[in-house]
Amino acid sequence: MAPDGLPSPDGLLSLDELMPWSVRPLRTGRAWVSGPDPVTLRARWERLAAAGPAEQERLFAPTRSRTPHTSVAALPGRSAGTGRFARTPGPCPDPVRILHGPYDEQWLLPDHRLIDAARPELWRVADGRQLFVVEHSAAPGDSGPALSVTTLLPDGHSPAGRPGRIRPLYRRPGGTEPNLAPGLPDLLRERLGGAAEPDAFTPEAVLAWVLAAARPSATGPRVPLPADAEVWSSGVALGRELMRLQLRGSRGGERPRLPGGRRPYVRAALPARPTVLVHDAGDEALIVGDGRISPVPAAAWEFTVGGVRVLELWFGRRAAAATGRGPDGAAPDGLDAVGARGWPREWTSELLELITVLALLDGTAGARQELRAALGTGPLIGPAELRAAGVLPVPSSARRPASVLGHQEEGPEGQFALL
Repeated sequence: MAPDGLPSPDGLLSLDELMPWSVRPLRTGRAWVSGPDPVTLRARWERLAAAGPAEQERLFAPTRSRTPHTSVAALPGRSAGTGRFARTPGPCPDPVRILHGPYDEQWLLPDHRLIDAARPELWRVADGRQLFVVEHSAAPGDSGPALSVTTLLPDGHSPAGRPGRIRPLYRRPGGTEPNLAPGLPDLLRERLGGAAEPDAFTPEAVLAWVLAAARPSATGPRVPLPADAEVWSSGVALGRELMRLQLRGSRGGERPRLPGGRRPYVRAALPARPTVLVHDAGDEALIVGDGRISPVPAAAWEFTVGGVRVLELWFGRRAAAATGRGPDGAAPDGLDAVGARGWPREWTSELLELITVLALLDGTAGARQELRAALGTGPLIGPAELRAAGVLPVPSSARRPASVLGHQEEGPEGQFALL
């Protein structure tokens, strides 16, 4: 056991070994294609489409990968145009919900012509069964989670340090071909099965364990696998609760709610353009400009990922948009200057839900500490055992996206390709 109560690093497994297929974060190349307000994104699109050639070139913010004259394939499952934007922009595509970094649900214009690296392989497997795991950058002394999970397409943005990789749970649409080391669920069932529940070793159960047990490190998240069936069961139960809270009812479940008397409410209306966010620990109140929300526990305010407070980061992005400023406070240029110009009611609802999620996630701290202690003293299934069982090393094919045969996608200039 390591001095901090964790298992020895020699007994931990890299997440890259357990979930071998990963995708790099999205790279939009231009900030104006995403943001917290879908109405703003539509306004930006319309302004770009209506601009003359020289103005359109400037507003577009060209890069080596994308200009108004670039012709590319459509994103899988999307009907945006594939002709050159300068010639046939087409109608504005409906903005889609994305997860912008941990816990921040924003919007994106799903047009491949506007995005430098949209990662089509992620769009290809995004459906009602898919779950995406996103790695968080490790920060010295940070006690925040190593991973987050979402049903939304994540962009992989990290509030601090290098962006984290994105790992879909399934390699194919329809919840088929789990993105797990081949043979891993069978090994776990053989070693830990016994009187376990029928769903104790499904792909989602393994993911639940990973969410509960993963630890951040400078080289990426590391995961202990217990050799004790009771520890496995308790960790899976904890991970399912973490998953439920983060999915926010998107899989047909109830949206997270704090118990009566602890639910946050708006006590004083939030202003149209708040610029200051302060937490009053004594009154458990979040001061948003002249507005006031309570109760907001200190744990929700102090909740960090990568060493950055989640609530402060979330507020800063929207406060900048509401006042027509960039995230750094400077006056934006081009399409970035087309902003919300005010605080929509939806943002207040989202803020209340985010406070709820963070408070409930912190409420699992006791269970997480108990699991940590059990893993620090109990036996583990280590890399040597996985190698002996043939689970490791994973085949190189498991690290590549699966072929999606028979699926037509529109290529550049309206051509079709068979994948």
